[in-house]
Amino acid sequence: MAKLPTYFYANGYRKTATAKVRLFPKGKGDIVVNGKPLKDYLKTGAQFHAVLAPLKIVGMEKTVDLTVVVAGGGIIGQAEAIRHGIARALTSLDLTLRPTLKKAGFLTRDPREKERKKPGLHRARRAPQWSKR
Repeated sequence: MAKLPTYFYANGYRKTATAKVRLFPKGKGDIVVNGKPLKDYLKTGAQFHAVLAPLKIVGMEKTVDLTVVVAGGGIIGQAEAIRHGIARALTSLDLTLRPTLKKAGFLTRDPREKERKKPGLHRARRAPQWSKR
């Protein structure tokens, strides 16, 4: 039988945030983000639960360890990039998890980005005030 690799690697993306995720199959649920425990890195509960959602949906929150290096964007974009990376790493660990994660929407890269500012406008779409008379 082929030997399992020591870890599974995947990248996750959201807006300008990039997360590099290493998933260790024989673990006890430890998640380290940029050298800090996940609870210290993500302060709010909503982001914390969003990151753990792919693990909970497949029932692996206590059986794998994760180390994540995340850069770019804000804290919410980083949390969603981590979630995307975790879901991708789980599919490389076990392909039978793919339909479950896909149905939950964790494998889909959210394509929404900030729209660029156009010349002659204040912001992307905000035009200067206009008076008819």
